[in-house]
Amino acid sequence: MNGRSAVRLERLREAIRRNGALPLADAATLCDVSEMTVRRDIAASNGAIISFGGHLVMADNPQFAAAYNLDAQRDRYAKAKQRLCEAVVSMIEEGDTVFVDCGTTLMPFCALLPREMNVTIVTYALNVANAFSQRDMPNMRLVVLGGLYYAASDSFGGQDVTTAIRRLGINKALISAAGVHAEKGASCFHFHEVAPKQAAIEHAERRILIADESKLDVMRAAFFAELPDFDTLLTSGDPGRTWRGRMTEEAASKIQVV
Repeated sequence: MNGRSAVRLERLREAIRRNGALPLADAATLCDVSEMTVRRDIAASNGAIISFGGHLVMADNPQFAAAYNLDAQRDRYAKAKQRLCEAVVSMIEEGDTVFVDCGTTLMPFCALLPREMNVTIVTYALNVANAFSQRDMPNMRLVVLGGLYYAASDSFGGQDVTTAIRRLGINKALISAAGVHAEKGASCFHFHEVAPKQAAIEHAERRILIADESKLDVMRAAFFAELPDFDTLLTSGDPGRTWRGRMTEEAASKIQVV
């Protein structure tokens, strides 16, 4: 490894440790080299930096290494997720077009939404789509965004998903996260979820982040938004109240704890 490569690697390490992950294109811009040069540099890093889904991460990052299992997550903090979704339902109005994110946090919402409500549901999550398709809701429209299927999160990804989101008039975006950090923002396990989340956040009239107490003070590999990007943050329990108490007055005013 030459000296210039070592300097670039140290610059990449600092950026990755600061942000959790770094898109390959951003890494090339940061170092003022081609993406191929970045790939050669990380190949010479003795496995310290790895490339995953077009992003660079530190191989020893335990939050990146932790595997997300949809079945295992389903029953974790189930009561908290139920309370959170009850609070979300109270925010939905007649005629709303609602973006529903993937994962298990919002699954109770699918069952709690009133049967007669006139609402349009937009989702790229197969489990959410299946739950709504099995309900007898005569005034609901269900828009399922397709693309490449990712079994790990039972969801779809790709350019078609984000393009479709940008063409829709979304009143409320219900966004879930695997990690919510006061300084680092909201993050998830899977990089393919980043673009749909960001498109929904960008184009919705109201953006609501929903995360149970186990997600607080946690950072996952795929960053997708800063906390000020949201109009409301819903969390749960005494840990949620303690976490809100550490925030500035302005940030705390957006946080609701159930």
